[in-house]
Parts: sequence; structure tokens; C-alpha cells
Amino acid sequence: MNEPVPTVHIVDDDPAVREALSSLLRSVGMNVRTFESAREFLSGERSAEPSCLVLDVNMPGASGLDLQQELRRAGEMIPIVFITGYGDIPTTVRAMKAGATEFLPKPFSEENLLQAIRSALEHAAALREDRAELAAFRGRMARLTPREREVLGCLLSGRLHKQVAAELGISETTVKVHRHRIMEKMAANSLVHLARMTEKLRGASLSDV
Repeated sequence: MNEPVPTVHIVDDDPAVREALSSLLRSVGMNVRTFESAREFLSGERSAEPSCLVLDVNMPGASGLDLQQELRRAGEMIPIVFITGYGDIPTTVRAMKAGATEFLPKPFSEENLLQAIRSALEHAAALREDRAELAAFRGRMARLTPREREVLGCLLSGRLHKQVAAELGISETTVKVHRHRIMEKMAANSLVHLARMTEKLRGASLSDV
């Protein structure tokens, strides 16, 4: 199966900037979609493939920072490369703290922009892999019985088999059987792997709140 081609979304109120940036990106083989405002971008359909956003900070109506915050509230973790002709330190700090991958003050070189976009797209691909991995982990977790979930919780807390058996009122042999079934259902090689994935799942759930 062919890998999906990433898309770069450009949001800038200046048509000349949109045209110049889209021409540059298409010349190096990138898919590009352009928008003249944050409102237009928010009302459009999202790309299924990995993507990033090249976003002007200062625009009429909703600013680039406003759009960034709106996307975060909606749980959309699209990597953002900010561009601006009026950059200042507080604005840069705010954008980067909110998750921007790069902040480029104008004028910037084509190479710097391309490098920033490539880094953002690599980040987007990594996020996509993480989401797929977590979705698969959730699916496997749903296959566990209530008792297997109890045993798993005890094991991940560091309890020994005999401690789990005593806490749940079952034999050590039964605990070992449950552990074996858990490892099979979760397609895991170790409790360390399960602990790492469980922590990532919790982190992802908290970020959705």
C-alpha cells in the first residue's frame, strides 16, 4: 500500500503570499491547499493524510494564534509553522508553548521555510503513527475480561504474583494464567511494554479533556 502524500495547508490573508508559498511548495512536490482566513480553514474539510499548517500570525478577524487555540480545543494536533512580519518575543513564546513547531519572522529564506515544513510533516507522520498505535492498543484492551483488567492493574502497579493472588482472592496459578492470556490478547512481549502503552493512553485521554 502506498504511503499517503502529506498536505501543507497555507492560511494567509495576502493572496500574493499564498501564491508564492504554494508555487514554492508545489515545485518540490508537495500537496498544497490555501485559505485566506482562519474561518475558511475551520469550515473546510480536514485532510486524512499527514499534514501541517503554514499560518500567518496577523490576519483580519481571527488571528493565527486564535486559530491555533481553536484547533487545540478541538483536539486537532496538526503541526504549525508560524510566519509573520511582526514577530515579537512574547508572541513567539506563546505560539511555541502552545505547540508550534517553528516560528519564522519575515523575510525568511526558502530553504528555512522548506526545512521547517519538512520537520513539521515528519512530526505529523509521527503523530499519525502514535494515534494508530493507541487505537490498536485500545482495541486490544477492550478484549480483556473484567478480571483480566484487575490482574493487569495489579501487575502494572508492581505487585508480585502472590500479592495479586492475595488481593484478588485467587491462586498464584490463576494469576499466571490470567497474565499469559493478557500478554497474548495485548500482543505484548513484556509488562514494561504494557506499562508504557498504558501511560501513553492515559496521556492521550487527558489531552482530550
